[in-house]
Amino acid sequence: MIKQYKIIVEKHPDGYVAYPFGLKGVVIGQGDTYEEALADVKSAIKFHIETFGEEVLEVDQPVIEAFVAEALPLSTPPCKRGPDSSDEDIGCPMNVIASKRVKI
Repeated sequence: MIKQYKIIVEKHPDGYVAYPFGLKGVVIGQGDTYEEALADVKSAIKFHIETFGEEVLEVDQPVIEAFVAEALPLSTPPCKRGPDSSDEDIGCPMNVIASKRVKI
């Protein structure tokens, strides 16, 4: 039986990133265009299943709906930093400013 996957494709300033719902593990594709990212993630899905076996398909709860939300920090920058003063933000409370329900 052929399994269908829901794939998210994100557009970024430097290209596209694509990833599927419904697989165990991390699978990602990228490309300069939507089509390249989609082809790359399809190839990555096939490789992931061939490498790790059919058990990566056994997901306990299928994703039936997804939400897209925009968020801004509640506090004004800089937020709390890590102990090594790296640029990584830790503990910046976020305020959701917009949310969109996406039927998948």
